[in-house]
Amino acid sequence: MRQTDTAAWSGILVYIECRQGNVHPVVRELLAEAWRLAGKLGEDVYGVAVGRGLEAVPGQLAGCPLAKLWLYETEDEYNPLHYEKIMEECIEEVRPSVVLIGGTQEGRALAPRLAVAFESGLTADCTSLDIEEDGCLVQIRPAFGGNVMASIVTRHTRPQFATVRQGIMEASCGMPAKAPEILRKCVPPADDSFRILEVEKKEVPGGITDAKLLVVAGRGVKKKEDLEMLEELAELLGGRLASSRALVEKGWMPPQCQIGLSGSTVSPEYMITCGVSGTVQFMAGMRHTKNIVAVNTDPDARIFEIAHYPVCGDLYEIVPEMIKRLKAGKGDELVEIHI
Repeated sequence: MRQTDTAAWSGILVYIECRQGNVHPVVRELLAEAWRLAGKLGEDVYGVAVGRGLEAVPGQLAGCPLAKLWLYETEDEYNPLHYEKIMEECIEEVRPSVVLIGGTQEGRALAPRLAVAFESGLTADCTSLDIEEDGCLVQIRPAFGGNVMASIVTRHTRPQFATVRQGIMEASCGMPAKAPEILRKCVPPADDSFRILEVEKKEVPGGITDAKLLVVAGRGVKKKEDLEMLEELAELLGGRLASSRALVEKGWMPPQCQIGLSGSTVSPEYMITCGVSGTVQFMAGMRHTKNIVAVNTDPDARIFEIAHYPVCGDLYEIVPEMIKRLKAGKGDELVEIHI
């Protein structure tokens, strides 16, 4: 990696991912986190959006802490080679110390290209961020299979790149409602051989990320057939069945039902975990859940550290009793179950 005069770079630049003029939900989370980090150093937060139909973007970002917002209007949808060149131009102009990008499909394609172009560091799928007095971004994420939390710092190059998945950060932190300076730029069509000719919008059915209530099966489930019991509980409660990575690896649950950094990030109103120990990667994918009921026979299970209602007991005794009471119309009495 090349050595950089780190003092010549300041502020945080957030990539404003858009699709057909609509800002991706992860953007507000990144802006809130950028505002928190920049506030520690007294620096500014900037944003850059690339695409076509960006007229509504400033309105969608109303109330966000942006000092300046760059809008690069293009004639095509996402083109990795073209977008990389545009972002390189913007970064060279802004010279931010930190660049935050959403851990989306688009972000995962763009961030590595930019890190290579600037010969700098990139940490993907961060679960937490902090910043030191000298401007070094502390990028925290699970490592070694989720057994440790690694703190990664890029000391000698700039900018520092990091991606964060949707649902990991809080989307609000008392951000000021100050209108940013808007800088609009028209970008000529890409002159390379790679070109997207047509974009077709595909309706994706709702999954565990949209559910307000989730029943989660973990390693404590003894047989695949026992998932039917948890499925019934989820249906009675009007929710969906999800799982930890352990059951996906066994082939008992499909990958789209997995919660965690290697699966989906969720934030339902209610979650009931059954036999889930609570690995670092799993808890990083659901830590913003508002009400967590955790059922586990191990009193030292890590999931109990974040559970609002920890239940130390056997799911094979507790879940059938919950189903029984729900069928009897005694759902309000579920909190009275003690094993």
